[in-house]
Amino acid sequence: MTTNDIATAAEIDRLARGTLLPSFPGPTAPRWVLDELEAGLGGVTLFALTGNVPSPESLAALTAQMRKAGDPFVTIDEEGGDVTRLGGHRAGSPYPGNAALGAVDDPELTRRIYRSLGAELAEVGVNFNFAPSVDVNTADDNPVIGTRSFGADPELVARHAAASVAGTQEAGVAACAKHFPGHGATVDDSHLSIPLVDADLELLDRRELVPFRAAIEAGTRAVMTGHLNLPAITRGVPATLSPEAITGLLREHLGYQGVIVTDALDMEGASGAIGIPEASVRALIAGADLLCLGPNEHAETVAATLAAIGEAVRTGRLSSERLWDAGERTRRLKEWLAGHTSAVVDRAAGLEAARRAVRVSGSLPGWDAAPLVVETESSGNIAVGPTPWGLGPWAPDAVQADGADGTAEKVLDRAKDRGLIIVLRDAHRHAGQRALTNALLTARPDTVVVEMGLPVWRPGSAVYVATYGAAAANAQAAAELLGLTTVA
Repeated sequence: MTTNDIATAAEIDRLARGTLLPSFPGPTAPRWVLDELEAGLGGVTLFALTGNVPSPESLAALTAQMRKAGDPFVTIDEEGGDVTRLGGHRAGSPYPGNAALGAVDDPELTRRIYRSLGAELAEVGVNFNFAPSVDVNTADDNPVIGTRSFGADPELVARHAAASVAGTQEAGVAACAKHFPGHGATVDDSHLSIPLVDADLELLDRRELVPFRAAIEAGTRAVMTGHLNLPAITRGVPATLSPEAITGLLREHLGYQGVIVTDALDMEGASGAIGIPEASVRALIAGADLLCLGPNEHAETVAATLAAIGEAVRTGRLSSERLWDAGERTRRLKEWLAGHTSAVVDRAAGLEAARRAVRVSGSLPGWDAAPLVVETESSGNIAVGPTPWGLGPWAPDAVQADGADGTAEKVLDRAKDRGLIIVLRDAHRHAGQRALTNALLTARPDTVVVEMGLPVWRPGSAVYVATYGAAAANAQAAAELLGLTTVA
């Protein structure tokens, strides 16, 4: 097909439908999804919290059901670590996240991890992973990236960006480097607002764009845009809706010619003021090829978005050539997917990486009796969701503590004649965790502090353990080190 062939409303409707990645609730595809797939829907995005992933077996059945109706992109957020969907949302991921991999700094191990993650996705029919996150996390108080980043050094992040892209795609799954042009310097969550990235092109070239260049050179099949305000580039417009960011910065400045997909358009940073259908039109005009609509955007949103795109073409706001261009890129990606086979699952790599990532300051004590484990409260973020974390599986009488008045006294009473471990997660972002830790250390200087987020805040404790993540693999590595379980 050439651009001259694009003329009829039906053809425009099919091209528009091919850009959409809606969602749906439950473990089976509803009739409207199957009908849309038959009509050319680009694909779907799966979410654990909407019940799409009750088990690997159910997910495999779901993807097989959808492939009887069409040839969809089946997309998911499976980063490993704290952001996990493939069963890990119930028990935690067997793979550590990017912060742990950056701490180890062994790109070949990162490649193994992502190859195994990709193999697990391919086994259940997922062919497009919204990972890796290649954001350079330079803001300690970043509420949404944190341990999802390989680190604060652009060159380190770039090494692992290339390795993770290569590993994913060796498993026959499309990798998607995100969140362009970089979410690591922000102190706001784009689910809730439009975060500011106060950087001009010179700074972006030295920092945010370094890992994206590496991912592109490694052959990433997709890049995801972030809903980020870069005043020097986008002049207040979110990058997802900005031609200067997508066409100018990503296509022209970096030379990227693959598929561009938006982060979820239901997020406040993209559509809060204008709605999803209008955000979709603006993202397409800016140069996006696929539109992730969000976890609660179903048939009604698809219909409204198709109508908005059709109207934009009819009025000349959006050219039919732009839709054709998006269709060509997604067609080439589907051809690539059809020509690749899967890899072998290697979960041993996950535990190896988690063990190698642990850092210990001080000498671990030898306890005569099982120590009391205190697990603090830590608010996550929307991207992570309510994934379980901590050392509770190896400490049946662990205490859950919120740092309220009197908590320290109750903990100290229970810990008489026992060792004491307090487990934190991003304590630099939670005053209650810091206050409780200081109170316990004042009374019990032998308290072992375990940080399962980023080790930014370090109390004056005798023993400090940093895991660089709260995945199941990180927790097991810490439990082994602390003598709560034997090494498998």
